[in-house]
Amino acid sequence: MSEETKSQTPPDHLSVNPDSEHFKMEALERGVGIRFKGKQRTDIEEYSISEGWVRVQAGKTVDRRGKPLTIKLTGPVEAWFEDLGDEPPVAKAD
Repeated sequence: MSEETKSQTPPDHLSVNPDSEHFKMEALERGVGIRFKGKQRTDIEEYSISEGWVRVQAGKTVDRRGKPLTIKLTGPVEAWFEDLGDEPPVAKAD
């Protein structure tokens, strides 16, 4: 993958939690679209394209620190930057 293509696709692993080592504000500001098992999702807390999983919030349940509890779902994950228009390059597992 060339440098130009890498800058046009989201990172392989991304989290919306600021405490996570995979939190990248620059990527989140651009808007990241996620397709999981062929369906576009907007409730993803964290994802890994190469490992094939996403984390979603488990209802309204929170832990003792007030952070949402999440569950890990496995399957094919695709991600793209929403600011690149109608046909953006899509990052997916090869």
